Amino acid sequence: MATKAETPAESTIEGTKIKWDDSNMKSSYANVCNVTSTREEVVMLFGMNQAWNRGQKEVTIQLTDRIIISPYAAKRLATLLEGVVKEYEKRFGTLTTENPA
Repeated sequence: MATKAETPAESTIEGTKIKWDDSNMKSSYANVCNVTSTREEVVMLFGMNQAWNRGQKEVTIQLTDRIIISPYAAKRLATLLEGVVKEYEKRFGTLTTENPA
């Protein structure tokens, strides 16, 4: 007997059914991220670099979102992101983050 495939709106973790409520969700695009931390929290700032000229002496980043999470949630997020990037690279090729010379 076939079972219904789980949608992103519903999933199960260790026997607990999770329902994702996206009714108040907003989407944002960022091409800049800065992360700082204290013992109790990790703060991620997201924003846009709209400077088109290279070699500028000063660039202003328009910050749009701040997300604050616990160090435990940050570690879980790092693990999830690592898995997503590995899967992406399997499908589309290796990503490099070094600046070109």
